[in-house]
Amino acid sequence: MRDVLRLLLPLLIWLASFSAIYGLHGVGCALGWAGVEIGGLSLFRWALLAAWLAAILVQVALLLALRGARYAAPSPFLRWTSVAGAWVALVAVLWTLHPVAVLSTCG
Repeated sequence: MRDVLRLLLPLLIWLASFSAIYGLHGVGCALGWAGVEIGGLSLFRWALLAAWLAAILVQVALLLALRGARYAAPSPFLRWTSVAGAWVALVAVLWTLHPVAVLSTCG
């Protein structure tokens, strides 16, 4: 069961991050966060950037954990596959959430 978790967890976390950031986008637009300025950026932009950074940090931490001896899979194939999945999930967080965090606006 742990091997299945090692294989699926990175992409499940990406899926949760994707859903959460798009949900945050909708909430921020509905509550008018785009009109609240803090430090040169809107509250909307700060919230999206913070959520995107948190998603990146969680994926990096998971990648490092899966590469470490404590959480690594016992089989070399499973170890390689779980680390490859963690890399894919990290790239997915960077690629798919960048437009929402950096480019999107309410409107």
